[in-house]
Amino acid sequence: MSLPGRPQGDHRQAPPESTSVSDTLLNDARIALACLDLTSLNDGDTPAAISALAAKAASPAGRPAALCVWPRFVAQARAEAPAGVAVAAVANFPDGSADGARAVADTQAIVAAGGDEVDLVLPWRALMAGDAAGAAAVVQAVVGAVRAAGPGKRLKLIIESGELASPALIAQASDIGLAAGVDFLKTSTGKTATGATPEAARVMLQAIARHQAAHPDAPRVGFKASGGVRTVADAAVYIALVRETLGEAALNPHQLRFGASGLLGDIERVLTGAGAGNTAAPGSY
Repeated sequence: MSLPGRPQGDHRQAPPESTSVSDTLLNDARIALACLDLTSLNDGDTPAAISALAAKAASPAGRPAALCVWPRFVAQARAEAPAGVAVAAVANFPDGSADGARAVADTQAIVAAGGDEVDLVLPWRALMAGDAAGAAAVVQAVVGAVRAAGPGKRLKLIIESGELASPALIAQASDIGLAAGVDFLKTSTGKTATGATPEAARVMLQAIARHQAAHPDAPRVGFKASGGVRTVADAAVYIALVRETLGEAALNPHQLRFGASGLLGDIERVLTGAGAGNTAAPGSY
């Protein structure tokens, strides 16, 4: 696998000759913003930090797809999020325990507080230890809790691809989520050494493509890159992979997300013509 949290190599497709690099970067920035889960999952988060996050979501450049926060901040984020911005929160996070009751309780608390989306950590250690059935049971229980909350709620499954490491385990984790009926496959918690990588993303996207081919009438499943996506150039790698694997029509917030905090600054610099290159201090997101 590649180095922690940073896309390796340039996997972007060459733009058509009639399209300038500048136009391509602008287009990638627009897609990244529309598909951004603006995230704050720091251990020391406070109500003031969530207020600042909600204020960032009211960017003059446009609105992100969602705010992603700890469950205890869902009600506040719901009250302060700009119109049209969803609220997501994490469940079974960050460790991904095999305690299904805990994962379901987290999920129920999130939706009861007004959350629209749940980002669930797969019990990836159980999977690595050979207990695929136990890991799947947790995912299935949380899918049931999300569906019971009513229409319009979404579930993203964090497979922690950097820890699974091998393509076979990444594919197996992806297939567990797809079989259970999750809405998104997400790479990482951002709390381990390796976040999103193009190599893991390709395996996950190929699993989604296979699932779609086998179930053409089923709802489309999305992909979320999280952990180490800090610039529009980083995001462009995953935009190209989604375009290549799922098609141009998948480049929307229903099928593509980025989990990040610092990415918004670089998006704004690109869209306002102030240049590119995120100068924010490195961090998990």
